[in-house]
Amino acid sequence: MRWLVLLFIFAAKPTWSEDLVTPVMTDDAPAAGKRVRQVAPEYQGTKVYHSLYLPSGWKPSGSYPVIVEYTGNEFPPGKGSGKVKDANLGFGMSGGKDFIWVVMPYVQQGKTENAVKWWGDRKATVNYCKINLPRICDQFGGNPDKVIVCGFSRGAIGSSYIGLADDEIAVLWAGMFTHDHFDGAKTWNYPESEREFALKRLARLKGRSVLVSGQRGTGIRDTFLKDHLDLADFSFLDVPVTKVFDIPDGPVVHSHTDLWMHRNSKYRDRVRAWMKVILAP
Repeated sequence: MRWLVLLFIFAAKPTWSEDLVTPVMTDDAPAAGKRVRQVAPEYQGTKVYHSLYLPSGWKPSGSYPVIVEYTGNEFPPGKGSGKVKDANLGFGMSGGKDFIWVVMPYVQQGKTENAVKWWGDRKATVNYCKINLPRICDQFGGNPDKVIVCGFSRGAIGSSYIGLADDEIAVLWAGMFTHDHFDGAKTWNYPESEREFALKRLARLKGRSVLVSGQRGTGIRDTFLKDHLDLADFSFLDVPVTKVFDIPDGPVVHSHTDLWMHRNSKYRDRVRAWMKVILAP
């Protein structure tokens, strides 16, 4: 009987072949279920671009919540390229349904290409989002009152370091979701990474909802945010990635990954439940 139980557990565990698969970015025209490259009018003739995914069932007359994602750094151990075209987190959040998903670039110094490590030209990166997010919402039916900013690794920091850089960009978000890292949890080798500056950025949330996720998500609370929980409506989630995957497991080769929500789990359910609550009418 014991062997039968073990066999059942083994057979019932999801495998990578059952996971979500992020659509490959193409140069096609935007359409339902497609992920496409877009070059903003201000950057025509450069290699700066963002990606746009319209959900399955998308209609021009519809109104859709929006996920705006910032990518992690180039990270060879996890096969992370740092490129817009290789982002995955937002697709795992939505499963390709109901949400418009936009991956914004970090504009490199010189404004001719995207940066794959850190922030590039921070001012240009912030302005890119402030100009293009309203434009995308207007063109494709994004609901400007239901926009979540999110990111993995560098993007988890960038959700605040970029997404809360000033009052104009901060008002764009209904909520924030981060995975593996958080602005102010650690001092990095770039300007204003220290906690005093991160806390000023977080204050721009004015009490809006933030889900802090990670392999040690509650550690961010315990070592940094526990004395500043009045700045936002914080929730914390520990995600044991090595229990979700038997690494290496298909494309997942490292526990520091933006692919973890491509597999069904109670942790993914938690994120999706949080999204539903903060975007409720």
